[in-house]
Amino acid sequence: MKTTVWKRTAISAMALLMLTTGAASAFADGGRGNYDNGKKGNGWHDDDRDRDRDHDDDDDKDKEIKITWKFEDEEDLDWALEYIMRLASKGVFTGYEDGTFKPQQKISRIETITAAVRLMGLREQAESAEEMSTELQFKDANKLEKKYPWAVGYVAVALENDLFAETETEIKPEQNATRLWSTVLLVKALKLEDEAKKLNNTKLDFKDADQIPAGSVGYVALALQKGIITGYEDKHGNKTFRPNQPVTRAELAALLDRTDSEMPDHDAQAITGTLKAAPVNGQLTLVKPDNTELTLTVDPTVFIFRDNQKVAVSALQAGDKLFLRTYQNKVVFIEVTEKAPVNVSFSELGVVNTLTFNAQAKLATVSITKEVNSQTTVLIYNVDPSVAIVGDVSKLKSGQLVQLSGVNNVVKTIEIK
Repeated sequence: MKTTVWKRTAISAMALLMLTTGAASAFADGGRGNYDNGKKGNGWHDDDRDRDRDHDDDDDKDKEIKITWKFEDEEDLDWALEYIMRLASKGVFTGYEDGTFKPQQKISRIETITAAVRLMGLREQAESAEEMSTELQFKDANKLEKKYPWAVGYVAVALENDLFAETETEIKPEQNATRLWSTVLLVKALKLEDEAKKLNNTKLDFKDADQIPAGSVGYVALALQKGIITGYEDKHGNKTFRPNQPVTRAELAALLDRTDSEMPDHDAQAITGTLKAAPVNGQLTLVKPDNTELTLTVDPTVFIFRDNQKVAVSALQAGDKLFLRTYQNKVVFIEVTEKAPVNVSFSELGVVNTLTFNAQAKLATVSITKEVNSQTTVLIYNVDPSVAIVGDVSKLKSGQLVQLSGVNNVVKTIEIK
C-alpha cells in the first residue's frame, strides 16, 4: 500500500496563462479521457450562491490551464457560482466543452470520487502512471477500465485513502451519487472516520432519520456539526435529510467547498476585513475585525468579484469589506461582501514619513506621522496618478509637513506647508 502525503491542489501563476470570457474551453487530459467531459459536476443543497463559473482542466500542476469565466447557462447557476469558481480555481471542479455547467444535472459516483480525491490535493498522484496502471479488484473494474480509463488512478487513490467501505465490491461508477453516500465519502476524505463513528448513537432531528443506516448516523451528525451539509425544512417546520436523493452538480459544488474549508492545509486561509487602501504593487492591506492590519501579496491570477461581476484589482476601493482566500501566502480569491461608502472625503495634516513610486516614476503611496491622543500614528495612503501638488515640489520629502486631501483614502491633493 502506498503512503499518501497530504497536500492541496494549487493553481500556480504560470498555470493560469489564459483567462477568457467566451464559452469555449480547452482540456489537457490528452488521450486518457476527461473527468470534465460527459456528465460531471458537484453540488449540495444550499440556498447560497456561487459567483463565478470556471471551465478549466489542469493536467499536471505545471501545465497550462485554460479557463472560461462565462458559462452559457450561467443564469441557472445562481447561488452556486462562488463555490464552483473556487473549486475550479484549484482544478477540482469544471464545466463542459460546450460552455455549459449544467448545475441541475445529477452527478455520478465516479465524478464525485474524482472531485473528492482532487479536493484532498491528490490529483497529481491519481493521474500518475503508477496509479493509472493499478489492477483494481472490484467486480466492475473491467467496466471502469473500458469506459472510464482516466478514472482508474482516482479509484486506486480513493481506495488507498479509505474512501470505500470494506464491504464494497463494486465501484458503480455511473450510479447517481446520493446525499448520504456523498456525505460519508467526504467525511472520510477529511480523515474524520473515527470521530464520526463516535457519533453513531446521535439522535438526528429529521423526520426521515429512520432511512439513514445506523452505521452512517455519525457521518451525518459530524457533517451537520461542521456545517458541511444542511437538511431541508418545509413550511410546517418538518425537517428532512433525504438521504437517498441524488445530488446535483451545483449542490455538490457547495458540499465540496465546505469540505475544503475543513481540509488540513496550513497554506490556505479564509480571511475577512476591510481594505485599508487600494492595492499597490501587488499588495493589499486589510484591517481585520479586531482592528489589526494584515498586508498580503496578491497572486497575479487572483479572482475578484465586486457587484456580482469578475473585476480587475484596480476595481477594489479603500473601505471595501472583503472575504479573501489565500494559498501559499498569496491571495487567490477576493469577494467584496460590502462596497466602500461612496465619496468619503478626508483631510489629514502630518509629517511625511515615506514616499514610494511606481514603475512609471509616479508617486504611488505616501505615509505621514501625526500625534493622536499623545501617541504617534502612521497613516498610509495611495496617491491618485493625477494628484495635485500645491507648493514647492522639491520640498516633498521625509520630514516635511503636508496636508493630504482626497476621497476614499486616495490622495487627490498634497499641500506643502
